[in-house]
Amino acid sequence: MKTLFVLALSLSLSAASAQTTGGYHITKKIPVAGQGSWDYLAIDEGARRLYVSHGTQVEVLDVDSGAIVGKIENTPGVHGIAIAPELGRGFVSNGQSSTVTIFDLKTLKTIAEVPVGKKPDAIIYDSATSRVFAFNGDSNSATAIQTADGKVAGTVDLGGGPEFAVADGSGYVYDNLEDASLLLKINSRTLKVEQRWPTAPCASPSSIAMDRPNRRLFIGCRSKVMAVMNADTGQVIATLPIGDHVDATAFDPDSRLVFNSNGEGTVTVIHQDSPDKYSVVENVKTLPKAKTMALDPKTHRLFLSTAEAGQFEVLVVGR
Repeated sequence: MKTLFVLALSLSLSAASAQTTGGYHITKKIPVAGQGSWDYLAIDEGARRLYVSHGTQVEVLDVDSGAIVGKIENTPGVHGIAIAPELGRGFVSNGQSSTVTIFDLKTLKTIAEVPVGKKPDAIIYDSATSRVFAFNGDSNSATAIQTADGKVAGTVDLGGGPEFAVADGSGYVYDNLEDASLLLKINSRTLKVEQRWPTAPCASPSSIAMDRPNRRLFIGCRSKVMAVMNADTGQVIATLPIGDHVDATAFDPDSRLVFNSNGEGTVTVIHQDSPDKYSVVENVKTLPKAKTMALDPKTHRLFLSTAEAGQFEVLVVGR
């Protein structure tokens, strides 16, 4: 009986260790036809679809099989994709045409084109207000779109160049100002900036993710650090080293892992030991320019896009 207890304890400790010691690697490469640039990826977890920006269109893949199931065309200079699953609609930011494409999640057909500010880049869905926020890189603003009818609810003057953003689900949106090294707290109902917090010693904040229950923001910075910020006070609690040219951050609440995808060709994995304590687990080797990323909460796999020897592809990273 004692031997069985020791064995069970050993297995339990080994499983816990595996949860925090990494072991992530590229498990699959999915080739996608066509040339062109790329930016953000997004996952519709319920529908098991992966949306991948690619030049002037969005590639749509089955998350589980990797099969290409469709595309959303005529999205010139596409940057990001936002999903509003309860409304059956998706939204694409088109940097070249300064518009947002609204499409049907089932048919992938375009419903409408909404004019926004100049060069919309990041785009997110805020469930608290049923609004989509498109962050306009050349207008230093954010355009709020009502998802139900596609009408513009208003514009937020940001006072600087926006990068990625995240919604807390309770009526606030947090956005990086990369050129000013600030984090903005935006009231998504009133469309007013309520706080402008310095991210120092993190400089040039680019990416962001959130642990909503613990009110912690994870901010990836081009100064090769990730900052952990209190979402209510703006206090920077910790900074940790990451790779060069980060462009996406994701948080997995089940494993308590924070992922930072870096343009140098790595993903820095950080474990949340507690809301105020963090440790670097590993730096996963990917490919150069694989700097954007989406996390599938169901399988805990990461999806990144890049080009290798002229071939556009989606990388699958897992254990």
